[in-house]
Amino acid sequence: MLNILRHLLLRRCLQAGIVALLVSTVCFFLMHSLSGDLAFRIAAGRYGYDMVTTAAAEAVRAELGLDRPLLQGLLFWWQQLLQFDLGDSYLTSAPVIEEIREQFGHTLQLAISALALSIVIALPVGLIAGLNPHGWLDRVSLALSVVLRAFPPFLLGILLILLLSSKLGITNAANASHEHGGLLLPALTLALGLAAVSSRVARDAMVEVRRSAYFNFARTKGLSDLLALLRHGVRNAAVPVIAYLGVQLVFLMEGVIIIESLFAWPGIGHALAHAVFGRDIPMIQGTAIVMGLLFVLCNTLVDIACLVADPRQRYLATRRADT
Repeated sequence: MLNILRHLLLRRCLQAGIVALLVSTVCFFLMHSLSGDLAFRIAAGRYGYDMVTTAAAEAVRAELGLDRPLLQGLLFWWQQLLQFDLGDSYLTSAPVIEEIREQFGHTLQLAISALALSIVIALPVGLIAGLNPHGWLDRVSLALSVVLRAFPPFLLGILLILLLSSKLGITNAANASHEHGGLLLPALTLALGLAAVSSRVARDAMVEVRRSAYFNFARTKGLSDLLALLRHGVRNAAVPVIAYLGVQLVFLMEGVIIIESLFAWPGIGHALAHAVFGRDIPMIQGTAIVMGLLFVLCNTLVDIACLVADPRQRYLATRRADT
């Protein structure tokens, strides 16, 4: 097992380096291809649009090195990246790594809460629907999953604010910020979108387990349905659900940026949106790299969970490692 993990971690470290290089380079070219004078926009962000002058813009251009040729600027950025230096924010002049470190905890708190809430919702609904396929719960959960997955995250968030805050009064939309502990609405918005698909994956996995020979054999040798499910059903049904969580991470990363902006949650998604409007290139590149690396890290954790849960994958991974 240790040999398998070593090979997996080495492969993921290599992928993380490639992801960081590609993401930072694409962000660099995208930001420099935007229309308008970058130095003038940054100077306007610092001094206000009424106070900015051409001299102020030129001073900002010289201060931040924006007068370098494009290729020279890219080589300078790659050199900084190799030294694990993400630079300083153009707007606040604070080190980007310090700003991301402060915001990353909030994003991690929101992402873990949404993922845990989605598992709590999806697994029981999916497993029970899989035990009684085409029953009323299966049909209702199918209809709800289609509706919830069709809604974009920002629209689902607004509907939850109207329902839970305005109509039912369960939570206060005005307090939906981390200072007031308002984690429920943003986490629930992300969790419902994740659970919509996860519940159907769990349902299909449970149907396959229920039709399998080993599950029927467990029942014929005298185990009750509950014991057969706990001993032989849940673990086998969990493997495709865990694997699908890796796919769901794309939705989670996309949703974090939108939901943090909608609920003013002070994470790196919210910071990324502000940096795009302010043309803060180091901040955009830094947050994009961190989100890319976070995606690689989460996929690594999903792969390890699959190896632990499924002995067949451990066997295949051992053979690949030996060759």
